[in-house]
Amino acid sequence: MKADNISDNIRSQMRKGVLEYCILSILSRKEAYASTILQELKDANMLVVEGTIYPLLIRQKNQGLLSYRWEESPQGPPRKYYCITDKGLEQLKEMDASWNELVSSIETIKNKNAGI
Repeated sequence: MKADNISDNIRSQMRKGVLEYCILSILSRKEAYASTILQELKDANMLVVEGTIYPLLIRQKNQGLLSYRWEESPQGPPRKYYCITDKGLEQLKEMDASWNELVSSIETIKNKNAGI
């Protein structure tokens, strides 16, 4: 396996691990249509395809972390707008704490290794 393929695979696996966290973070600011969420992820260089985001949104909705509402669209069929629930906000707070702890741990490890 080429080094580029290994790097791409590592980046891909790391991104998948944080997508649900990113979706909740986006929706904590404002409700959004799925394509808007997808675009915001892409703007942040989180390479995601539509086929990946929809199952995550459905799973988060089924877990009670998100809800949605339908809105008529002037350009085609009605759109489903997702919003975070109170349970989703609680989950996001827990994810924030876990993320900060993880980043701190990684920085500690990296700094120890820097002296080697």
